[in-house]
Amino acid sequence: MDVESTAIQEIDYDADRSKLLVRFQSGERYVYVGVPGEVHRSFLDAPSKGRFFQAEIRDRYPYNRLDG
Repeated sequence: MDVESTAIQEIDYDADRSKLLVRFQSGERYVYVGVPGEVHRSFLDAPSKGRFFQAEIRDRYPYNRLDG
């Protein structure tokens, strides 16, 4: 889902696997593992996606950078 943010372009979530995909405005894509559904919902509802990401996701969940 595309979002309105200066830092983040897209947020997608796989509820079955608790995986969060974040695409930044730079085009880089990362998958964060073990993210609860309530964190995803709060991320979508956050007035500042970039601030929420920094405070609640970035250093809290393991991640992998996706190529391409």
